Amino acid sequence: ELENQLVAKSKTLDDLKQSLASNGSAEQTPEAQSLRIAELCEMKDSIVNQVAQLRASMESILQQWRAYDEIYAEVSLMTTRYLYCIDQCKPSEEEASLEALKKQVKILQ
Repeated sequence: ELENQLVAKSKTLDDLKQSLASNGSAEQTPEAQSLRIAELCEMKDSIVNQVAQLRASMESILQQWRAYDEIYAEVSLMTTRYLYCIDQCKPSEEEASLEALKKQVKILQ
């Protein structure tokens, strides 16, 4: 959105340059207007550069968040599997006999 606004402002600035070149103005001298337009162009160029840097920074942050989401999903799955295994390996109070443990080992295998 910011880039689109900059494009629109650039067009307005170009129109202003053309208008100055063809008409001039009684309020300010053409030199003063040209100087002001040059300042505006420099400011616009500076903003365009800042927006480009911001875009690069935001894309880098977005990539890092995507990597985080992928790793988080993987860790979450591994944790769920680990908890399931722990739950399956826990003998219940009534199955503490050697025979019950052997049966549990066979089930897990």
